Amino acid sequence: MTRTWLVVLGVAAGASLALPAAPAAAHNSLTGSDPQNGARLAAAPKRVELRFLATPKEATTKVTVTGPDNVAAGGAPTFSGKRVSVPFTPGAAGLYIVTYQLASDDGHPVKGEIRFTLTTGTPAEPPSASAAPSSAAPTTAPASTAAGS
Repeated sequence: MTRTWLVVLGVAAGASLALPAAPAAAHNSLTGSDPQNGARLAAAPKRVELRFLATPKEATTKVTVTGPDNVAAGGAPTFSGKRVSVPFTPGAAGLYIVTYQLASDDGHPVKGEIRFTLTTGTPAEPPSASAAPSSAAPTTAPASTAAGS
């Protein structure tokens, strides 16, 4: 009798492990990213990739990447199974925030963000040295000509 109960319990336990939990399957969630949340990078990635538990739908998925001073640093997302990639355009060194929003199969919205820091970036464009004198020279020349007349 004990042996029969052990077999019944073993079969029941095995069957319950084989069946997925329905509520967990209905809600999508982020399972990973590249770069990882909190990463500090010396070299800029070519893209940002988000990995999800379930396949996100293009129509209901939005991903944005913003850098220092709230400057956009991403492009249109591309979808491949459970992965969403966004091209990354590096700017100044600093904190970059990747936000995502999508709908789960049950209709519930899923929102979140990952953050990473770019430790080196493209320097801000300095004013052109040749532009300043050339714009000042024509202003000065007519003024001195006018004064000499």
